[in-house]
Amino acid sequence: MTNTKKTINSKTERLVGLAILSAIVIVLQYLSVAIGKIFPMLPFSITLTLIPIVIGAAMYGASAGAYLGGVFSVIVVINSISGIDAGGFMVWQANPVLCVVLCMLKGIAAGFVAGLVYKALSKFNVIFGTFTAAICAPVVNTGIFILGMFLFFKPTLETWATLNNQNDVLFYALFIMAGVNFLIELVSNIVLSPVVVKIINAVKKQK
Repeated sequence: MTNTKKTINSKTERLVGLAILSAIVIVLQYLSVAIGKIFPMLPFSITLTLIPIVIGAAMYGASAGAYLGGVFSVIVVINSISGIDAGGFMVWQANPVLCVVLCMLKGIAAGFVAGLVYKALSKFNVIFGTFTAAICAPVVNTGIFILGMFLFFKPTLETWATLNNQNDVLFYALFIMAGVNFLIELVSNIVLSPVVVKIINAVKKQK
């Protein structure tokens, strides 16, 4: 096979892979919203999309992770504008522009950082690189979200805290609003990391 054919095949495989992962991200995000409707304990639904984002970031690089994070973010913005995500709708009403910026930034950054971390650490050990990237994704996603809420949407945070009988806004944001979401996202990423490793190894063998 010539180098040109190899390049074309590689680009085609990347496009197909990203298309499949994009579809998975969209389905999982709407599934997250559906679960949130069944268990309405928190203003924001739990994110189940970070694993396919990590898979894409590991297989195709940080730019692919950023793209998949962007797909996730667009769905979050759509759900916020439409009111499907009640918490997101409140943030949208408070400041539409900053709502879009915050939603896009946290998802894109989570995928991009996961890709960078995997690339740097997988050179030494694929398993370690995958686990670390899977941990970084929810840390970055939640971290940027919490920081953005405190910087730009503190009145909204205070309203949510009051509704939940909490006087300490910081405690509410870290341990109640985002705490449960973050822990579930982190644990699910860690638990599913071995599956990610198997997927990556299988793709590498085919290549």
